[in-house]
Amino acid sequence: MSAQAAGPAVVTTLSLDVDRLISAEPDVRADRYDSIHQMRVATRRLRSVLRSYRTVFERAEVDEIRAELTWLAGILGVARDAEVMAERYESLLLAQPGDLVIGPIYERLVSSQQSKYAVAHAQSLIALDSSRYAAVRDRLDALLDRPPTGKGASKPASSIFTNALTKEYHRLRVHVRTEFSAAPDDKTVALHEVRKAAKRLRYAAEAAGNVLGDSADRVAKDAKAVQSVLGDHRDAVESQQLILREAAAAKSRGEDAFTYGLLYMAEEHSARAAISGYHPALEALTVACTALGE
Repeated sequence: MSAQAAGPAVVTTLSLDVDRLISAEPDVRADRYDSIHQMRVATRRLRSVLRSYRTVFERAEVDEIRAELTWLAGILGVARDAEVMAERYESLLLAQPGDLVIGPIYERLVSSQQSKYAVAHAQSLIALDSSRYAAVRDRLDALLDRPPTGKGASKPASSIFTNALTKEYHRLRVHVRTEFSAAPDDKTVALHEVRKAAKRLRYAAEAAGNVLGDSADRVAKDAKAVQSVLGDHRDAVESQQLILREAAAAKSRGEDAFTYGLLYMAEEHSARAAISGYHPALEALTVACTALGE
């Protein structure tokens, strides 16, 4: 393991994340495919890494920057969520036999989400043109240009990174225990909290890769697997909820709701398939995290 101090090591990985954020901006402005997704991920990754390694910096400054990144991610998220749903419903409808797609369901599910995306993308551009976003970029640049002065900055990078991963894993286990004991109606929310914790652990582990090597890489890979299966599950459940709302609206308009039922059951299958991978992925992650520091 490297004997370098934690401050420069964290700044190095944050620099890459800032580059990802900035490089995604032109693509968002040009409305290129997946650009909103990439910028949102870069924003969330920055926010998460700053949280996991905040002892390297001055706490108040990091908290203020993270709050602004939360604002930006929230705006990008509205567009991204609509984009995901439009693509999801289009794929679901294309998978159905043509004679079973009845009524104006494409317009209700796909076109409506595409319209929401267009509006949200326009709002994203307004945010990117704002003085608030310019200030976020300036503060990130300033954070990277100055040597970190937090209490953890001068400590060994290997120690800071290992401790951060251990803490994120323990936080994950708290959410896992909460999910395990949750009532059926609370399971979806509890699983979402597990997913968010897995994502924070993943980002912290990816940031630690250059210092901790293979052990961090394994944690990142296995945390991503947990995040992915729970993300697929949540997407299916949220899709079902929207399908039910649109089906009820269709019935109130006198439209045939048969195809909504088909899509609902298709999403039920997707949700069950996704959640079946949760415990195997969690077990693999537990093994990887237990091996940290060995």
